[in-house]
Amino acid sequence: MNTMANALSGWGLWIALIGASLGTYFCRAIGVLLSNSINQESEIFRWLAAVTYAMVAALTIRLIVMPLGLMSTVPLWIRILICGLAIGVMVSKPTKRLVPALLAGTLLMVGYGVIR
Repeated sequence: MNTMANALSGWGLWIALIGASLGTYFCRAIGVLLSNSINQESEIFRWLAAVTYAMVAALTIRLIVMPLGLMSTVPLWIRILICGLAIGVMVSKPTKRLVPALLAGTLLMVGYGVIR
């Protein structure tokens, strides 16, 4: 175990950071190079967008229905109510939707925590 701690300290952490950065930026560079030759209206991109939205929706629902940590102390009906109110804010302002909705949901949840 001591060997593992020594490998992760010092140079090991720097090597891991550099490797992760190179991997990330390599993939981004390939995307930039290929961006002009890819049709964004193709079926594969529409499918990828649908999968992405489905994953975000599933993670959001999981956070609301089955949270971990401090959020699990908030009753389910309050989490659903705050989510509904934030969606209401999003629907009410067609031009500026995301930031006010996120701000409303965050402030309502913080307000609940302060009052409780």
